[in-house]
Amino acid sequence: MTFSGYVGQKNFNTLKNIKPILTNAVEYGWFTFAAKPLFALLSWLHSIFGNWGWSIIALTLIVRAMLYPLTYKGMVSMQKIKEISPKIKEIQAKYKGDPQRINAATMEMYKKHNANPLGGCLPMLLQIPIFFAIYRVLLNAVELQGAEWMLWITDLSLKDPFFVLPLLMGVSMWYQQQITPNSMTDPLQQKIFQWLPAVMTIFFVTFPAGLVLYWLINNIFTIAQQFVINSAYERYKASKAQEHKK
Repeated sequence: MTFSGYVGQKNFNTLKNIKPILTNAVEYGWFTFAAKPLFALLSWLHSIFGNWGWSIIALTLIVRAMLYPLTYKGMVSMQKIKEISPKIKEIQAKYKGDPQRINAATMEMYKKHNANPLGGCLPMLLQIPIFFAIYRVLLNAVELQGAEWMLWITDLSLKDPFFVLPLLMGVSMWYQQQITPNSMTDPLQQKIFQWLPAVMTIFFVTFPAGLVLYWLINNIFTIAQQFVINSAYERYKASKAQEHKK
């Protein structure tokens, strides 16, 4: 009886060259359905850039570009909601004590102004599987163990030794909040929202540097999008105001 075997690291390309079915030995847990194609895309990007850190940045830009139509609609909706928030407060004061009337009138206001209060949440929800998939890839893919990016980041699968990336991520998240329209009227919700960057920074301190890098670039790209949309919406409002004057 003859047989063959392989003893070594679960390197994807090595396993694929021996026998493609052996690549199933690389297990990513619950998020295998998202992590496996994500790793394939990262590997392709790595063949172009030759660095896993820059590959993660390129992946982030690809994801943001794919979600741009939804993100654009969500950001425009948030601008509209901010604009009509005084009217919503008037509705809440007018029908105080009657939640059904408040909800009905508020939804009618949203419909009239073509504003979707959940529009800004959808792009975030779609990124959750990608976030956890990258986390599993960083933990399980042998190729990313000990992968350098630049300067002090010598292993993307481990936490940032100097906590620079988590701090930058927290600052970018805070700044993103400052330029993003906020339609919250509940003081408690506003306080929780204000403290969110600090809480997320604490969480991200222990996360792999590659994952923090992904979220940091994601925040920077979102800030750039918000600037563009804010400027475009201000120009739109100014043109509308000019039309009314005429």
